[in-house]
Amino acid sequence: MSVAEQLETIRSNPQPPRDALLEEEAFIESQLTEPAKSRARLRPLLALAPYVARYKGRAILALISLTVAAITTLIVPVAVRRMIDMGFTPEGIAMINSYFSVMIAVVAVLACASASRYYLVMTIGERIVADLRRDVFAHLISLSPTFFDSARSGELVSRLTADTTQIKSAVGASVSIALRNMMLFIGAAAMMVITSPRLSLFVLLAIPMIVIPLVAFGRWVRRLSRTAQDTLAEASAYASELVNAIRTVQAYTGERLARTRFAHEVEQAYDAARSSTKARAVLTLIVIFIVFASVVVILWVGSHDVLVGTISPGRLGQFILYTAFAASGLGQLSEVWGEVSAASGAAERLFEILRVKPEIAAPAAPRALPQPSRGDVGFDNVSFAYPTRPNALAVDGVSLQVRSGEKVAIVGPSGAGKSTLFHLLLRFYDPKSGTISLDGVAIRDADPAEVRARIALVPQDSVVFAASARENIRFGRPDATDAEVERAADLAHATEFLRRLPGGFEAQLGERGVTLSGGQRQRIAIARAILRDAPLLLLDEATSALDAESETLVQTALEELMKHRTTLVIAHRLATVLSCDRILVMEQGRIVEQGTHAELVAAGGLYARLARLQFEGI
Repeated sequence: MSVAEQLETIRSNPQPPRDALLEEEAFIESQLTEPAKSRARLRPLLALAPYVARYKGRAILALISLTVAAITTLIVPVAVRRMIDMGFTPEGIAMINSYFSVMIAVVAVLACASASRYYLVMTIGERIVADLRRDVFAHLISLSPTFFDSARSGELVSRLTADTTQIKSAVGASVSIALRNMMLFIGAAAMMVITSPRLSLFVLLAIPMIVIPLVAFGRWVRRLSRTAQDTLAEASAYASELVNAIRTVQAYTGERLARTRFAHEVEQAYDAARSSTKARAVLTLIVIFIVFASVVVILWVGSHDVLVGTISPGRLGQFILYTAFAASGLGQLSEVWGEVSAASGAAERLFEILRVKPEIAAPAAPRALPQPSRGDVGFDNVSFAYPTRPNALAVDGVSLQVRSGEKVAIVGPSGAGKSTLFHLLLRFYDPKSGTISLDGVAIRDADPAEVRARIALVPQDSVVFAASARENIRFGRPDATDAEVERAADLAHATEFLRRLPGGFEAQLGERGVTLSGGQRQRIAIARAILRDAPLLLLDEATSALDAESETLVQTALEELMKHRTTLVIAHRLATVLSCDRILVMEQGRIVEQGTHAELVAAGGLYARLARLQFEGI
């Protein structure tokens, strides 16, 4: 299904719109450019050609093997004709023996060529799919957060796994069968013309009756296959969300609701797959009936020709064998056509992702950031609204300057725009207006990778990967030594609890750090930031999940770390920002106050009210 057709399907759905469909529609409309929409109407499998071209040597060998196997197969009917026409007489025994001796050699060549063809085509298919998975994943992680704001992670993973598996099945086994039968059909058709031009005319009359339904049904099958894959992706996305939130599901006894909804999603996927399979079955029925009914008609006409002497029995036998080869080739082509059509739908979904362009990318000639980095930060009248909420400014006309080595706290109520400043500084998004600079260079003019390399982030929601503790910390700087990793853990006061884990630093922490407490996960994130040793440190509620004792230990480590670098601190607990050089107070996307703790308390504004609530409990 083309992108335009998919959008039309979403819009014309008579049922109430679902979030998943709305997100998918927004994803397609906002991410694909007009040229991409036009290209999406082309045959999606042709986009795999560059991947095949990488292994053209192996592809040529596979084609040679395929040709040899086809030629040796087409030799067999010639031997049958000679055997029948020469007759089973004593004089013909020697010739028959020699023919069958040659045929043994031909069969040996056929077996070797077929095995070679199968191995080469299958390995090319595996290699292409491996490359495609790698490229799609690499492209996915290069896309801007704007893309992921509207796309569902489970649906993307489904494209990366289920769709590539569908392509592997088609590019490997199905393409191998299709190529073999196509060549066999062409060779058999040519030999049929050579053997009997008159009988070949009957075959030519049957070909349009076979090709027309093959093409028409093939398009139908591809649309249904695309629908089946989309529906399965929705089920996979829902399952992924539920598995990631299993504790919440069980805490709220939501198992029954989850089972019911997932069962509904699976049933929809089954219905879509059944429709696709039904279409393939109908296609196979029509083509096979037409093909073999044509063979019966030709056999009937040929029998009359033998009786009147216009063709020899052996030549009729040869023609019938070639007809059977051609019919068998077309019949099997109709069966694999459904697989190829399904793969076309899968390829379309994958190349939709590859055509999406990152909204945040390095300029053609990026400006180099000064060396060594100072960590100076500047916001000049910056305004920004998230793409999903374009009419609500998250940051509204913010201007600030942070000098090298300065510690600046950003406080304010939830939704004031504090974390958004970090997102903009990391250039996850570009502001609607204004300029953000790092070390005097506008980050829009610099390479985003170079900007981010100078920043260490401790996010509010600490991210822990399903890997060892050592690998999780080393994520901050992949080339760090074991000693440097352990020193960072010491500074973050994570060593003590890590040593108690089975395996110590080599202990597997589970997906999303499920085996750790919130405070432990946060100390892993702090150790990762310490190891990065960047000139600019961003702390987004870095101690929010720690108990009082752990907070004291980590705060001591952070204060030591902040002495040597520029630091921006977001905190709701004002006790953690008292030592900062300046405090910025944000409300509704604007900086409404700034100064030291004492100055802001004396001013009697928003900060003073927040301080009274926290320190006096009123």
